Amino acid sequence: MADNSNLLAEQRRALILDEVRRRGGVRVNELTRRLNVSDMTIRRDLDALARAGAVEKVHGGAVVVEEARTHEPGFEAKSALELSAKEEIALAAARLVTPGSAIALSGGTTTFALAQHLTEIEQLTVVTNSVRVADVFERAQRQSGVPHATVVLTGGVRTPSDSLVGPVADRAIRSLHFDLLFLGTHGLSPEAGLSTPNLAEAETNRNFVASARRVIAVADHTKWGIVGLSTFAELAEVDTWVTDAALPAEAAEAAREHVRELILAG
Repeated sequence: MADNSNLLAEQRRALILDEVRRRGGVRVNELTRRLNVSDMTIRRDLDALARAGAVEKVHGGAVVVEEARTHEPGFEAKSALELSAKEEIALAAARLVTPGSAIALSGGTTTFALAQHLTEIEQLTVVTNSVRVADVFERAQRQSGVPHATVVLTGGVRTPSDSLVGPVADRAIRSLHFDLLFLGTHGLSPEAGLSTPNLAEAETNRNFVASARRVIAVADHTKWGIVGLSTFAELAEVDTWVTDAALPAEAAEAAREHVRELILAG
């Protein structure tokens, strides 16, 4: 792809589409470097291509249409995206937790970031289906020698996101009740709600939602408008969405029509 900031929008989008078809997918940060344009310009280009049905937007970029709804990147690939936004979201979400609470954290890189800010809050009971999240609390306990939290890790089958899903996880979650649920998601939209490419993960997340008194979605602004294969919660089921301040104003307005509370972190 040529590195030329003077390309017309049509030419630039043609180059982007060619790259998506050739490689199966592209990242926003790669395109900004290669085409020497802003992040917002690339996102507008991807929006235009998505409206035309030429690509499907996913977290951090776009993929060919037939792969998008069922494509689930691994934990390592997702953890490198939107790092500052995830940290801001994690800090804001951690302020919602009080000592002695029973909380649940679903799988995901944003809940993983959140877990690292919860290790010093005392007397928490933490239920999670994320191997990575459980590891955060285990490492903190080994380092301090003080068990600040009781951690319950559900059983189940491991996904590419290092989440445990399936009937074993579902039964464990259905038997419990949480004050707060912090829920990661592949995408959010008014039409599809919260969704994921993984059918088993969707069912496990549904059980999380059903067992929680308060549902808190933690997802950065790039997740807005993304639709995965399976919906696991409507936006109206979300009590609070904690996202970053880069969420466009029109998206924030649309979200407020559905979720009870919107927190823009950072």
